[in-house]
Amino acid sequence: MVVRPSYEASQTEALEWLTGLHTAAERSRSGTETGFDERAFQARIRKLLYRYGCSPEKIATRGYDIADGNHTVWGDMRIYDVDRRPEGAGALARTQAYARIAANAVERLYAGEATAPADLIHVTCTGYAAPSAAQRLVANRGWGGQTRVVHAYHMGCYAALPAVRLATGLLTAPPGSGEPRRADIVHNEICTLHVRPADHSPEQLVVQSLFADGHIRYSVVLADEAPVAGAPSLEVLGVRERILPDSGEAMAWIASDHGMLMTLAREVPARVATAAREFVESMFDDAGLSFERERAATTFAVHPGGPLIVDVVQQALELSSGQVAVSRRALLRYGNMSSATLPHIWRDLLEDSEVVAGTLIASLAFGPGLTVAGALMVKR
Repeated sequence: MVVRPSYEASQTEALEWLTGLHTAAERSRSGTETGFDERAFQARIRKLLYRYGCSPEKIATRGYDIADGNHTVWGDMRIYDVDRRPEGAGALARTQAYARIAANAVERLYAGEATAPADLIHVTCTGYAAPSAAQRLVANRGWGGQTRVVHAYHMGCYAALPAVRLATGLLTAPPGSGEPRRADIVHNEICTLHVRPADHSPEQLVVQSLFADGHIRYSVVLADEAPVAGAPSLEVLGVRERILPDSGEAMAWIASDHGMLMTLAREVPARVATAAREFVESMFDDAGLSFERERAATTFAVHPGGPLIVDVVQQALELSSGQVAVSRRALLRYGNMSSATLPHIWRDLLEDSEVVAGTLIASLAFGPGLTVAGALMVKR
């Protein structure tokens, strides 16, 4: 089940809002006595955003949960009040906003759900509060005697894959009541809490033009405990993960005084491209399949960390445009929702009647480490 963020904007609108935000932050930091040339700075930052940022041709719309994005009265904003603080609100205010938004989203994700899961795995890298949104849901529903809550935090964009592996392990562990059991996975990613208005570096403009908010839940059950009859599902054949050597500084996501700070080295796409072929071949081998024989009939769910990531994976694996089309559509429709993106792609594949039962689906995602994670699945 998906709960869309409270607001949505076209990428053109988002880039213009970011232009205004950065300009206001620089005006606040510079002060009137310096003779700050607002018009010149605004033109420069707009040019940089359109040069380094993700274009409207690649991302059409992005969802966001921060009401500040709806206007440009900077003094009235709760997080991005750059008229007073060029850096925006501090970590406490952003954490409080995350806790409130995530708790509301989880309640909406479980609206109408009467059956408690055996396990509930809460996945995020964009905010932390205890009790978590998942723990609050279990307490509010009176599920504390039935549902165990586990937190899978701060892995970034690839986190759905270890979460699936974790869910499988939890379901096979004792105790067993004899009743059908399921592990639910819930993602709450509120990436737009972490815009850094006073940082005008190209690296940060890339990040700010790419990420969006997303909320989704899905269930993992054991193979002998079939899901709802007639409902499409994905059978997991295997999950694989690898940390690339000498890549620890290539990508980072660090808590800072004013939200999370992402660093992203320019060589990340090249590192991904170099590792992709061997990684995918090994993933197919683990499932007793040949990548060369199965490649042409396989659909690839590639986490669209950005347009270039999909490009380099397509080239490295020698795939057709159609084989990665679902990833490009997800980026166009949603932006990069961090760990929530790959589950949105899985949902789109389940709902796509042109992806028939029996289709192999190879999922790939990437994150700090530099970590490459994947799963091989079959649509049922």
